[in-house]
Amino acid sequence: MDDTDEIRGTARGTAPVPLSVLDLVTVGAGRTATDALRTSVAISRLAESRGFHRYWVAEHHSMPGVASSSPAVILAHLAAHTTRIRLGSGGVMLPNHAPLVIAEQFGTLEAMAPGRVDLGLGRAPGTDGATAAALRRTERLHEGADDFPEQLAELTRFLDDDFPAGHPYARIHAVPGPVQSTSPGGVQSPHRPPIWLLGSSGFSARLAGVLGLPFAFAHHFSAQNTIPALDLYRESFRPSAVLDAPYALIGVSALATDDEKEARRQVRAAALNMVRLRTGRPGLVPTPEEAEAYDFSPMEREFVDSWNANVIHGTADEVRAGLDDLQKRTGADELMLTGNAHGGDVRLRSYELIADAYGLPNAD
Repeated sequence: MDDTDEIRGTARGTAPVPLSVLDLVTVGAGRTATDALRTSVAISRLAESRGFHRYWVAEHHSMPGVASSSPAVILAHLAAHTTRIRLGSGGVMLPNHAPLVIAEQFGTLEAMAPGRVDLGLGRAPGTDGATAAALRRTERLHEGADDFPEQLAELTRFLDDDFPAGHPYARIHAVPGPVQSTSPGGVQSPHRPPIWLLGSSGFSARLAGVLGLPFAFAHHFSAQNTIPALDLYRESFRPSAVLDAPYALIGVSALATDDEKEARRQVRAAALNMVRLRTGRPGLVPTPEEAEAYDFSPMEREFVDSWNANVIHGTADEVRAGLDDLQKRTGADELMLTGNAHGGDVRLRSYELIADAYGLPNAD
C-alpha cells in the first residue's frame, strides 16, 4: 500500500513546509472540558479553511488541564465538523491499549472520514506511573514499552487483515476493515489509515527508519534531542511500500499574539502549568494574571526560562521568523504547531495570525 500522497503535505502560501496543528484540548482555570472541546472544533475548522495540512490530538491521562484522554472520541467529533483536513492521533499510546481495539477505533474513524485519518503511535504512557498501571492493569510498566515493536506488528496485521494461516488471530477481523471488501457482496475499500511513529528520543526514530514509516518528533518538550533523533531516523531509513524517502514532522510550541508583551504573559502562564505538572501538582491552566502574581522560586524560574526558550512566541512576524529558522536548522518536512494558552480565544487568534503571516489562503 502506498500512502505517500497522504503523508507528504504540500506547502501553501509562503510556508517553507506544510503547517499542521497539535491539539492538547487544554482546559483553563474557570473553563470546562466542554469549553475546551468547543475550542477544538473552532480551531479545526479554522485550520481547515486556512490550509493547514492535518490536525492531531494527543493522548494524556489524569491531567485536569488536558481533556484529550480519548483521541478516537475527539477525532470522531472533529470529523463531524470538518470535511477536508487530515485528522489523527499525535498520538495514541499503543502500550495502553489492545492492538485490536485501536484497529477497530481507527477503522471506524476511517469509515467516518474516508482518506483523511492518520494513526500516530507512541510508546510512553502519556501520564504518571500510577495512572499507567491503572490503564494497563499491570505494575510491570516497562513491559509494554519493551514490547512496542511486537505490539506494532500485531496492530498492523489487524489493520491489514493479513495474519498468516495458522496464527491464533487469523480468524479475527478488525471491523470496519478490509475483511468487508472480501465478504460476499462487499464493496468496502481495503484502505487503512497511515501509521506514524512518534517519539522524543532515539528508539522510535530508529524503528520508524527501519520500517520505512513517517516519523513525528516531540520537539516541543524534548528540543535537545531533536536533531540527533532526526539524524538517526534519516540514517536508519529504508524505503518501504509506504515511503520511498524519509518524512519527518516535528511538534513545535508556537504562540502568536497581536502584541509581543501579551505573548510573554500567555507563555508564562503555560509555563507555570508545566511547573505544577512536573512537581506533581497538575491542575487547570492558570490565567496570565495568576502567573503574574505567582512567586516563582529560583529553581522554578530557571525551569520557566528554559521551557520558554523553546516556545516560539511573539508577534506573527516574530513567530514566522522563529519557525522558518527552526525548519532550516532541523530540515523538518512538516511543522506541527501547538499553541498552549489559558484562553481558547488566544489559541484561535494565534493560528489565525500565523496563517496570515504565511499568506495561507482563506477558503471562507
